[in-house]
Amino acid sequence: MRAFTGRILTMEIGMPTAEVVLVDAGRIVAVGDPTLLDRPDAIGAEVVDLGTGVVVPGFIDAHNHLSVSALHPHWVDVRACRGRDELVAALRAQAAAWPDAEWVRAQGLDLMGPHQGTTRHDLDAAGLDRPVIVADYTLHQCVVSSAGLDALGVGRDTPDPLAGEIARDAHGEPTGVLVEQAWSVAHARSLAGFTDPDRWAVHVADRARALLAEGITSVHDAACSPEAEALYAAMARAGTLPVDVVAMPHPAALLLNEHTARLSGPPTGEGDERFRIGAMKLFADGGVAVALDASVGGQRFQVGYLFGDLEEHAVRAADHGFRVAIHAMGNRGVQAMIDTATVIARRHPGTDHRFRVEHAGVTAPDQWQALADLGAVAVVQPGFVDHVGENAHRLRFDDHHWLAFAGLAEAGVRLAGSSDDPCAPSAPVWGADLGVLRRTHSGKDFEPEQSVPFTDWLAAYTIGAAVAGGQEDERGSLCPGKVADLVVLDRADTGARVLRTYRRGELVASA
Repeated sequence: MRAFTGRILTMEIGMPTAEVVLVDAGRIVAVGDPTLLDRPDAIGAEVVDLGTGVVVPGFIDAHNHLSVSALHPHWVDVRACRGRDELVAALRAQAAAWPDAEWVRAQGLDLMGPHQGTTRHDLDAAGLDRPVIVADYTLHQCVVSSAGLDALGVGRDTPDPLAGEIARDAHGEPTGVLVEQAWSVAHARSLAGFTDPDRWAVHVADRARALLAEGITSVHDAACSPEAEALYAAMARAGTLPVDVVAMPHPAALLLNEHTARLSGPPTGEGDERFRIGAMKLFADGGVAVALDASVGGQRFQVGYLFGDLEEHAVRAADHGFRVAIHAMGNRGVQAMIDTATVIARRHPGTDHRFRVEHAGVTAPDQWQALADLGAVAVVQPGFVDHVGENAHRLRFDDHHWLAFAGLAEAGVRLAGSSDDPCAPSAPVWGADLGVLRRTHSGKDFEPEQSVPFTDWLAAYTIGAAVAGGQEDERGSLCPGKVADLVVLDRADTGARVLRTYRRGELVASA
């Protein structure tokens, strides 16, 4: 037995603080004051004095793309490239590093920022003998080369998909920019050669160990392909998965709601604490083409794409025993999520649907209340304060709010903390700081009235995320019977650092 002593935040309502946690065989057996050390079974236990640190449950990243982020270090990052020559050099280096891959893949493009205007002609200039794809950092758009368009069968007469765009030049020819659903198939096709299970497992384990150093002991892989599901299951059986995973089923082609082939597979909840099936992931709107209907200074505008097949596929998923998690960034997307959840709730009364709204980027007070009435969990990303705030800090809506963490929480909507890694940094304490300060890296204030206290973010990254994933009986708080995943912070306030991470009571990462 091992006894952890120090300042402990349990995330339990009845006993929010404690001084001792007793752990045996990877599980918590008791939580309380120092008299626990006098119990007969605790006599002779190894005492781990955590000093002035603050102990919290292991962090859960409730919206992470581990199976994809694990591959990012193996795709050249073009974020710092300025101009065609630097981009060409990066693509040639990637091609040389992966000579057998069917596609040359790079990542980190910012088509709404410094790389705006990049087209297939820039990629063609590398003179490579394979299709080329460069993914935008959002994973909601990309640029492909002319050979890439040919491989995808995209030409002048190819129609736009349901919720996406094939960008075209003044002559009607595709520029190579594929937006939202238009990039989905390109993403899936370009993974060939990178997802051999043995090699992929090594990459996942490497990335997962980096997450442990940030205090993350469990992730919800949001949009988990069938191949990634199989990989996680095999790693869990073999004991080689460094973090526990909740897989949220989704086709390999990102941003599609057609899940028919997956409906007959294991439903939400199947599995164990190391690997479990979570809610099925669906989309209400885009990630860069956010569906908005709002006004600024009395001027109304509508932009973005709604995925018109959301309700059809969400209802089918619910009919097959799945909970649903719906990506909704703009207020129109959030309303579509609310409308769809309402249909499901009426169709299956008395069911614990645990509706998840992923992101909730732009919302209004009536939507906060509607989500609360549905018992929904808002899986939010405080780290978005930085990159969304940098671009949108001057866009103040008349009746809606960006990243309305406080508004949602005050209405009674439970918050679950997450990162959307690799689209934003994964560290929970970094995200929590932004959720409190509401200030970007360049000093722009971004709706500071939507700030949420740091300790509330600790709850969001622990018990809140556990509730979102149906894991509250096994993790998310420190109480008897739950897994002994612990994080030691140097403080419970902004600027906190992760000092140590324990998984099943064993030290797995140390600053």
